Amino acid sequence: MTHASFSGENNKALSILGASVIETSVALQSLIKDVDISAKDLNNRIAEVSKVESSCTADGTRLGLQKIVRVSPKTDATAPAVICGAFRAIFGAIAVDTGCSDEAGRIFGKIRGGIGRAMTV
Repeated sequence: MTHASFSGENNKALSILGASVIETSVALQSLIKDVDISAKDLNNRIAEVSKVESSCTADGTRLGLQKIVRVSPKTDATAPAVICGAFRAIFGAIAVDTGCSDEAGRIFGKIRGGIGRAMTV
């Protein structure tokens, strides 16, 4: 994992793709759970999972991403924006490697919901 502070060759593009994968996964699972969910409630669920200050950073920290992301000496690898960017990049990389955003969303669901359980949003 490489942060933009470390090198021009970094995971920023994968992070952007990963954010979209995560948002799509949350939207899909929310609609599967409640097809009548209001647009406002759906947007709130997507916004909550996308916040750097909340679940994105917590999930990335739980996975230990702060230990493997390369940053410049002036950058704190434990900063929420760094961890969240790395977390999102994982799902972008999975989507690229598998050629399928569905697989990345499925793995996101396992990480968020726990191994073997459906994602709870």
